[in-house]
Amino acid sequence: METDTIQDIRGMSEKDIENNIAKIKKTLLDFRIQQATRQSFKPHLVRQYKKQLARIMTIKHEKFPNN
Repeated sequence: METDTIQDIRGMSEKDIENNIAKIKKTLLDFRIQQATRQSFKPHLVRQYKKQLARIMTIKHEKFPNN
């Protein structure tokens, strides 16, 4: 997982932010599917992806409040 710093996220365009959000949501869905089918996965990554998603969405709402 690539962890972007807050400054990196703030420097992104709205389209880049939307792409990152979609990518993280897809990854979280894949983790849920792996868990449901009892495949092995690293549970600590779920927490990291959720936190990164929250950071990105917070900055998105700060920069683009109407979208």
